[in-house]
Amino acid sequence: MSPWIASFIALFVWWFSTGAILMAVKYADRAGPSARKTTVLAGLPMIFLGAYGFWFSLSDPTIFGVYVAFLSALAIWGWIELAFLTGTITGPNTYTLPPNTPEWERFIRAWGTLAYHEMLLITALLGMFITGWGSENAFGMWTFAVLFFARVSAKLNLFLGVPRINVDFLPDALSHLPSYFRNRSMNWLFPVSVTALTFAAACWLERLYAVTTPGEITGFALLTALTTLALLEHWVMVIPVPDEKLWRWMLPAPKSTQKDTIKGGHHGL
Repeated sequence: MSPWIASFIALFVWWFSTGAILMAVKYADRAGPSARKTTVLAGLPMIFLGAYGFWFSLSDPTIFGVYVAFLSALAIWGWIELAFLTGTITGPNTYTLPPNTPEWERFIRAWGTLAYHEMLLITALLGMFITGWGSENAFGMWTFAVLFFARVSAKLNLFLGVPRINVDFLPDALSHLPSYFRNRSMNWLFPVSVTALTFAAACWLERLYAVTTPGEITGFALLTALTTLALLEHWVMVIPVPDEKLWRWMLPAPKSTQKDTIKGGHHGL
């Protein structure tokens, strides 16, 4: 299969899955707290299918096996993000940051807003590495790893401060999070983040042109596209690109009483 087709599929799945999660969360927001829990429970088959698909694909290095691994990793990731965005699995701190909080305390409080979620992601990542390391098809493992480290980088950049932050899509259950973001022209981590993601994308691209089997070509094309998208999401934090328009048409109209405290480009997923 052409690497271009694989890249297009990665782009479409990223766009569609992000929109689907945002749509489910927004509709659950409108229906109330019980609907958020119902939404997470209704999504449980997604993580079970993802776990089974990941295990099933480990011994299948064909194009089919690579796509199963890729989609399975996204399914596991998607359910965990759904649980976070609905406020079901977040952290012990659900309060707005008090004014004039010292920087060290601000970091501790910020960690408390998503501690359980991050622990779940780390557990999933470790489980996939323990299970998938040395397997014939490790693309599911690497897909989840790209998502994990790109997400950690994005959250740290939001915490340290970037010029453009968008809370348009932030659900009611996480309305306290913007108080932990910082709006500033630049931070020390951003150049490191974009350099690391650029290097990672270049490494996947080098592997794409070095391998010869159809499964490996497909897998490295998917990883290259996914890492490039993560890099793009980082640049949107500083470049005025209205990326929210990619999903706004899929979502219900915002409530008239909803007020956004920060405007900008990054949806923070």
